[in-house]
Amino acid sequence: MTSLIRLYVTNKLTNGIEVELTEKQHHYLVHVMRRELGDEIVLFNGRDGEWRGKLQILLKKSGRIIILDQLRKQKLEADLWLVFAILKRGPIDFVTEKASELGVSKLCPVITGRTNSTKVNLDRLKTIAMEAAEQCGRLTVPGICEPQRLEQVLSNWPEGRGLVLLDESGAGKPIAEVMADRSYRNGDAICIGPEGGFESTELEYMKNLSFVTSASIGRRLLRAETAAIAALAVWQALAGDWIKEQMVNY
Repeated sequence: MTSLIRLYVTNKLTNGIEVELTEKQHHYLVHVMRRELGDEIVLFNGRDGEWRGKLQILLKKSGRIIILDQLRKQKLEADLWLVFAILKRGPIDFVTEKASELGVSKLCPVITGRTNSTKVNLDRLKTIAMEAAEQCGRLTVPGICEPQRLEQVLSNWPEGRGLVLLDESGAGKPIAEVMADRSYRNGDAICIGPEGGFESTELEYMKNLSFVTSASIGRRLLRAETAAIAALAVWQALAGDWIKEQMVNY
């Protein structure tokens, strides 16, 4: 049986309505995935759950999907942010993709004292996040913030949201111990530094903030993108939706 393709759309989804394909979606379905008239497609929009549809009209560069029935209702997902120093193109693309697969609700690229680049192609990152959400089966697409300086982000930090700082100095508690005390229902965040780590003044500033908890990921020196994925996986395993989620099959 051919697996069903998932597409993210912005349209409202409900029984019987028709959804117009974008030119890019049309190209992907017809020329890349070789789908034909009458084939079923799964749609989601981050608000109305997940729906099964059928390719009803296919023209040269456009098409329509008619919505048939709902597969899953929209549910509350883990509210986990990833605050990370801007990386080069390859690593930042990788972090965006894997963080989206691991259920992050928002990605916040920041500029630190040792950040090598301050340029971020937000449109590309948004596309990567969307495609990762389509592939992994989640019902939302994570938001991506405009790059800001680290101090600016922290000075406007929302009340009630915690922040786990990956402390490369090794001064924090073991990450498993820290994450086991986090709560799935509360807004949370993880902060990853740049290659070479945070400057000492940045570490001191963050450690003095009441909402920050330092965590250690051991003696090995990890690349920034590796540390990000490792921390997100530990959070999901000990505080997030891996505790109770089940695999989705179509």
